[in-house]
Amino acid sequence: MLMRVAFVGKGGSGKTTLSALFSRHLAHSGARVLAVDGDINQHLAEALGHDGELPAAPALGAHLNAVKDLLRGTNPRIASSEAMIKTTPPGRGSRLLTLLGDDGLHARHVRRVGDVPLMVTGEFEESDLGVACYHSKLGGVELYLNHLVDGPGEYVVVDMTAGADAFASGLFTRFDLTFLVAEPTRKGVSVYRQYRDHAREFGIRIAVVGNKVTGEDDLLFLKEEVGDDLLTHLVHSPFVRAAEQGREQGDQKSLESLEPHNRHALNVLRETVDDCPRDWATLHRHAVEFHLRNARAWAGEDLASQVDPDFVPGPASLA
Repeated sequence: MLMRVAFVGKGGSGKTTLSALFSRHLAHSGARVLAVDGDINQHLAEALGHDGELPAAPALGAHLNAVKDLLRGTNPRIASSEAMIKTTPPGRGSRLLTLLGDDGLHARHVRRVGDVPLMVTGEFEESDLGVACYHSKLGGVELYLNHLVDGPGEYVVVDMTAGADAFASGLFTRFDLTFLVAEPTRKGVSVYRQYRDHAREFGIRIAVVGNKVTGEDDLLFLKEEVGDDLLTHLVHSPFVRAAEQGREQGDQKSLESLEPHNRHALNVLRETVDDCPRDWATLHRHAVEFHLRNARAWAGEDLASQVDPDFVPGPASLA
């Protein structure tokens, strides 16, 4: 199975923690997985268990022109990296990528944290204040996913920006399944409702993962508020809390010490992901649709002409 998964939710809901746990769960099973930190608060490496200085690997968002130069390849519809924008879809001649393949993008921007390869978008810096939004950095992730031809047994797990802010770009349509992490609170489920309504408009698959559930009352609240969208839930985790505080709680390098209920929840996530079929045509249609939205918004005829109507996405495009 091949799968691109996003974790979204209210700030503080635990989506970064779950992104890390799920990535580690996949890696420990032997699956090829790439974790991507797409949150303005860059904490995924820490959640994956890294302590201290990260291994050197430049952030994707800081090298967008180089990323564009690589991905545009020999596509005649894209004259230069400057003409390419974050929504530009691939076409004939574009440089397509395989997951963790032997190419300049993966070699330059992927670092290994424990058992999990990680790519980061970069932090919001002082030089960005008043002149840029964080979604300009996320453009690198959108371009990467647009040009990625992943294969069976491969997973991309993205920790997204918090709340409905994830809808500020077309990145939210780049996934096969989106897990919305919800605490058993009114604020927690309010973000779910926002996301659910926007996702339905585009046919985006979502599943709710309850988090920080402390008892039957919490679980009943989530069931009443979320209904059939509630897939599973995680209970309070001393294992996770110890990791967050820098303490040892069992074997932090493996997930064997994670509470049995929470390990079961990760298995449910994996089974659900593996049951979702990949729809290459829909992924590409969404990419083209959001690119044309940008063309209309900016009145850019050149942007619309970047769409190759004869490009067929999927494994066959690698040939």
